[in-house]
Amino acid sequence: MLENMSTNQRLLIATVVSMLFFVGYSIMFPPPKPVTVDNNSTATTQTVKSENSAPSVGNIAQTSSAPKVSSTTPTAESIVNVDFGNSTLTVDKFGRISSKTLLDEKYRDDKGVQAQLISVYAPKPLEVRFEDSKLNDEAFKTPYVASASKLDITTGSKSVTLTQNLTGVTVTKELTFHPAGNYDFKISLSEPRRFFLSNGMRPDVSEYGFVVQGAMVKVGDEITIIEDGDAVGTAIFRDVKLTSSFDRYYATLFYNLDPTTNLIVEADKFENPMVFLEGLQTLAFSGYIGPKDHRVLSSLDSELTSAIEYGLITLIAKPLFYVLNELHSIFGNWGWAIVVLTIFIRLALYPLTYRGMVSMQKLKDLAPEIKELQRKYKGNPQQMQVKMMDLYKRHGANPMGGCLPLLLQLPIFFAIYRVLLNAVELQGEGWIFWIEDLAKMDPYFILPILMGASMFWQQHITPNNFTDPMQEKIFKFLPLIFTFFFITFPAGLTLYWFVNNMLSIAQQYIVNAKYQQIKAQKLELEKQKKEK
Repeated sequence: MLENMSTNQRLLIATVVSMLFFVGYSIMFPPPKPVTVDNNSTATTQTVKSENSAPSVGNIAQTSSAPKVSSTTPTAESIVNVDFGNSTLTVDKFGRISSKTLLDEKYRDDKGVQAQLISVYAPKPLEVRFEDSKLNDEAFKTPYVASASKLDITTGSKSVTLTQNLTGVTVTKELTFHPAGNYDFKISLSEPRRFFLSNGMRPDVSEYGFVVQGAMVKVGDEITIIEDGDAVGTAIFRDVKLTSSFDRYYATLFYNLDPTTNLIVEADKFENPMVFLEGLQTLAFSGYIGPKDHRVLSSLDSELTSAIEYGLITLIAKPLFYVLNELHSIFGNWGWAIVVLTIFIRLALYPLTYRGMVSMQKLKDLAPEIKELQRKYKGNPQQMQVKMMDLYKRHGANPMGGCLPLLLQLPIFFAIYRVLLNAVELQGEGWIFWIEDLAKMDPYFILPILMGASMFWQQHITPNNFTDPMQEKIFKFLPLIFTFFFITFPAGLTLYWFVNNMLSIAQQYIVNAKYQQIKAQKLELEKQKKEK
């Protein structure tokens, strides 16, 4: 069917598909659903029953939780205040991490409010829920006692011990905070009691819609993502290397877990994933709450870089980020790093795009003959197909040549889209003049307009042979449609697309000139042969 389409029909399809990739990926490619565990089921690859616990997990999400804290006085419930210099953290009287505030200027929103990674009303990291309902109710009425009320981590790592005395059991939490924002944690019960330790709900800071948010679990080399709104029932994992409750830029992480520890992901009433570790008497692991900054995460543990996810396109996206990161270390500016990365990508794809552009030129020249064949064999499509293929063969034209290169580029285009959309490193980073934050939309819409104008220019110099007026009108409106979509896109992504368009325009001029030169040489040779 594709060989029967005109060059620009195929180009139109490829362009529309490209737009759908950029705009609708999160809807088109949902993450896998979590495994629902039946109380009497046997173990699967990632779903196991606890060998040292009660027969069923139960509904952890429905166990009673701590009283809601007023959003106007969140510090009133705090018993430990931790100062990292560039952030602060508090632990409340129920032994939970109740707040994590980022203080750097780039984490301030448009209203001047600093990024707060822990929701006031949602379950919080290190919250304990007991299987015994009476013990659980008592735990949320009995405050912990802390060995220290203030920790200054700017001078080095500091520790605090939290103690809670309950009926028949004493709970001890040992926390050691480190300057990079990570911590080591151990919980011990004086007597065995089955409990569940929460990783808290994901940070809710992102103001951008086209991002994946939810929970991630890494077992071996396999990553399972349960997106908000997609959690169903209960899933149990063992031999977990890392778990993350995340939004676009930030995450709450547990790592350095004991391989025998059960990790439970359960749906709340909104079908959002809630992550718990199951314990009987002791648990020990490391944690981190903060930005998904590659430099910071890799310095803590190379395993943590898996928390920076790019979905199905990760295999291509990760290398692109590494190159972008290296370019930033050279230029010291993320905007110029994006520009140079775009140039590298275009150079790598040049042979492919060159052949595609030449093929489009050939098909343009053959357009009158193709149209004549379509008219002549209108009632005999099989014969028309044979004649057209013979025409392509005689002139060395490939009917797929103009479309296939564009389709093959889509994975790379979308990979860079995910990289630029998810890179917290771009937050608060400017480029030149009016672009002061590459992670936010262009405040004056200059880049989206330039992108749309460059796309229109590219259309103007690209060979076309539309036979359907309606298709031609739709194609001409694409720059306007793309401009509309890109108005809300982060400036870094729009910069990439604009630079890519300008490089495509330059390449098209080169190909057009070279093709005309070759065409003129062929005509001259034919003329000389006739004269002889």
